[in-house]
Amino acid sequence: MTSTVPVSPPRPAEVRPDRRPRGAAPGLEAVLLDMDGTLVDTEGFWWDAEVEVFADLGHRLDEGWRDVVVGGPMSRSAGYLIEATGADIALPELTVLLNDRFEARIGRGVPLMPGAGELLAELTAHRVPTALVSASHRRIIDRVLASLGPEHFAFSVAGDEVPRTKPHPDPYLLAARRLGADPVRCAVIEDTATGVAAAEAAGCRVVAVPSVAPIAPAEGRLVVRSLEEVDLGVLRALVTSSG
Repeated sequence: MTSTVPVSPPRPAEVRPDRRPRGAAPGLEAVLLDMDGTLVDTEGFWWDAEVEVFADLGHRLDEGWRDVVVGGPMSRSAGYLIEATGADIALPELTVLLNDRFEARIGRGVPLMPGAGELLAELTAHRVPTALVSASHRRIIDRVLASLGPEHFAFSVAGDEVPRTKPHPDPYLLAARRLGADPVRCAVIEDTATGVAAAEAAGCRVVAVPSVAPIAPAEGRLVVRSLEEVDLGVLRALVTSSG
C-alpha cells in the first residue's frame, strides 16, 4: 500500500559540508539511494508523461519501449523515443516538455514506496551518512526532496549535474567521495538494471527493489520485493558479507 504526500514548492537542496561518516557500524560507511521507483512510486509517472507528450506530437508509444527507457538519463530515454517514433523535435525541446509534464504530475502528490519512510527514518536516527543519487534533473529532485525530507540526506546528486550519469558509475563515485566513504563500503538501493549497473561499476554493494523489469540476484547484490524487507541490519550485513 502506498501513501501520498503533498509536494511543497521547490527550494534549493540542502548541501552539508563534506565529512567523514559518523554513526555507521563497522563495515557500512554510507547508504546511497536512488529516487524514482525506489523511494517514490514515480516510474509510471515518467512513462505517462512520455506517452502524453508524444501523443501531442502525433505519435503513439509502444508499451514494449517502456522497459528500454526506464531508469536511464533523460537524454538517453528521450533520444531513444525520438529515434523510435521519428518525431520532428529536438532533444533539448523534448527534455523541457517531459520535465514540465512530469513536474505537473508530481504537483498533485508523490506516492512513497512501501517501507521508504521507515527506512529513511531509521537511517537518520542512527546517523548513517546518506545521499540521494538520481538520474532526474535538479528541478525534479528538489520538488520530491521537499516531500521526502531533505533532512534525511547529506546532499543529492542530480543527473544534469554530472558529465556522465547512470549507467556510468560517476554519480555514485561522486557521492561516496563527498561522504568520505569507500565505495566498497557503501550500500546502494536501486530499482532498475541501469541504476544497478552504475552502482556496481562504482564498486558498491546493491539492494535491488525491481520496479518495472526483473533484476537477478548476483554476488554483492541482494534482490528484494519491497523496501519493507530492508533495514539497517540488512544493509550492514550486505556490506560486511561482501567485504
